[in-house]
Amino acid sequence: MPYFKSITGNETLQIFYEDLGHNNPIIFISGWPLTHQMWEYQLTPLRELGIRCIAYDRRGFGKSDQSLNNYDYDALADDLKNLINECDADNITLVGFSMGGGEVVRYCSKYNCEKISKVILVSSVIPYMLASNDNPEGVPMEEFRQFDEQIRNDRADFLSTFGKHFYGINFISHPVSNSILEWTISLAFTASQKAMLACMQSFSQTDFRSELSSIHVPVLIIHGDSDKTVPVKATSEQAAALIPGALYKVYSNAPHGLFYTHKDLLNRDIVSFIATGTVNTKDVYENVDVLPSNEPLVTRNEGE
Repeated sequence: MPYFKSITGNETLQIFYEDLGHNNPIIFISGWPLTHQMWEYQLTPLRELGIRCIAYDRRGFGKSDQSLNNYDYDALADDLKNLINECDADNITLVGFSMGGGEVVRYCSKYNCEKISKVILVSSVIPYMLASNDNPEGVPMEEFRQFDEQIRNDRADFLSTFGKHFYGINFISHPVSNSILEWTISLAFTASQKAMLACMQSFSQTDFRSELSSIHVPVLIIHGDSDKTVPVKATSEQAAALIPGALYKVYSNAPHGLFYTHKDLLNRDIVSFIATGTVNTKDVYENVDVLPSNEPLVTRNEGE
């Protein structure tokens, strides 16, 4: 199994990653509290198209080493930097989901988007999750305090409830099977309790608004308008206004976990943005399939 060594401060950690394919890669950065395996429904079809895909487990999650205390975004961005050095790649597309959007932005602000050609933010916490006087649509601090208490007291019960909100499950809507929900929860259980708590503090309280101007490569922002985990108005809607030239696409009726519920559309948009720098903004979501492997990496109209 491949690992790379990440040195931050006084710690040296072994970080697990997968790297399959050749040429210019996509690096997928997972969301909280999941691992690189959340990208299964992107990694397989995109690799079948001949795209090099790299994904890794954030420190303290999955197969990566735990840190004692260091889970702030500077350390997390340094892990990403060390991965990029390990893979010896250029013209990289960074795809950050939820908390992973923070690594993307901090890396770009700290390292001037070095070796990055495009950025895709999916259901991202960027630019600022916490409710404040100048961010009234954000999540109140009291909600994060309750999450902290629940994770400390009964992490299993917390993850069960969190997973339902993650995919938009309610009495009427069941967009994923019980098996997918159980799989998602099982990924979260590979994280240490310490990593879950510390990373929640990082993504909930880090204000990236002053860093967005550092992103000088093409940016695609994708978010679901039914996201109950990361409110779109406080995050991606604001990011789209603050990142110069960003392309912003809202998926109708999509929950936070759209990497699965809208996987085919997301895959199409990733391929299209990498190949052409744009995506189809038509609000047609039915019968969307991944481009077959014998077709060029270009977008098609939904009606074709």
